[in-house]
Amino acid sequence: MGDKPIAGRMTADAHGDVVVFLIGMRFNSLSAVRSWWPVARAMPRMLRELSRERGQGLLGVQTLLGPRVLYLVQYWESTDKLFAYASAADKEHRPAWAAFNRRLREGKGKVGFWHETYAVPAGGYESVYVNMPAFGLGRATGVVPVARRGERAAERLGSA
Repeated sequence: MGDKPIAGRMTADAHGDVVVFLIGMRFNSLSAVRSWWPVARAMPRMLRELSRERGQGLLGVQTLLGPRVLYLVQYWESTDKLFAYASAADKEHRPAWAAFNRRLREGKGKVGFWHETYAVPAGGYESVYVNMPAFGLGRATGVVPVARRGERAAERLGSA
């Protein structure tokens, strides 16, 4: 679906439950490359692994950059699949997490890390994209014209 804007009002073509996993890092000391570079390099490896091995549950990801912050919004099929990937001994995450924790102890606060997980039931989310390329949940699941899901947010949430 690329970066070309899609004319009109669209909504995500998502069905059922969705898990939103927010993960990021903060560069507390930009000059401490040794502390944050390995962390910054680990996420692309995990995302490549997840995109190569379909069925692990990752629907899509959106990367956002801000001053001193790298922030990823990930969309997953279920918490079970998210947790299975995070704990799998034969996947990229476990060794990256262990290395990151070692660096945290050595780094004296030069890099910050955070994540949040939201398990959203079917009917508990809605979206609208106006003259936008596929973005966020719409990028992860595809988009359809708003009229197919309801013209108002309350309709798309099933509250109307």
